[in-house]
Amino acid sequence: MNWMERLNERAQLMGRMIETIGAMKQDRSSAQTDLALRSAAIRCIRCTHTETCRKWLEEHPEGAEKALPECPNASLFNSWIDD
Repeated sequence: MNWMERLNERAQLMGRMIETIGAMKQDRSSAQTDLALRSAAIRCIRCTHTETCRKWLEEHPEGAEKALPECPNASLFNSWIDD
């Protein structure tokens, strides 16, 4: 997989995770959120749990209360649910 394919794959997984747990139900338009999302994207690109993530997302088509615990962005995404 080349770097562009990996980038696209990870962006898709990250978007699915955010959607699955409902972390973006509130409007989060701010410079702070933009910075947090950039940092989250970098963590996602570096993550070694891609297959675990993909499987977890497939097992939760109706949604989930919290992010996959192994997700390097779980605490950030979960904090957006609790806001």
